[in-house]
Amino acid sequence: MTKGGKNLVILGVASVVVAIATTSASLAIYHNSGDIYLDRSRPGYLPDKEEIEEEPVEEDYSLEKSGLVTEQVIDEYLKAYEIELEAMDSYKEPFTSDALSDEKLGIPAAE
Repeated sequence: MTKGGKNLVILGVASVVVAIATTSASLAIYHNSGDIYLDRSRPGYLPDKEEIEEEPVEEDYSLEKSGLVTEQVIDEYLKAYEIELEAMDSYKEPFTSDALSDEKLGIPAAE
């Protein structure tokens, strides 16, 4: 092996060692600082008991299980559709910057 080849191997090994060391250090800091417990995207995250809301969930409209389409079924569907349409029409300016604000999305403010 030539001198250039040996230097290339040394450079590759050194790069891998530095990458492992910096990744290990950052994960240790992440774990020791407690930020790992704030990461809600982790599959094992469970919310605190105070965060769980016990409100009844409204069921969305669903069609009959039998699959029969009668005038009564169509009328019920149109009534449910009108309710949704009115809710969408109630948005004053849907494309403004505050359209995704916590208040518009129904997210309670942190206290």
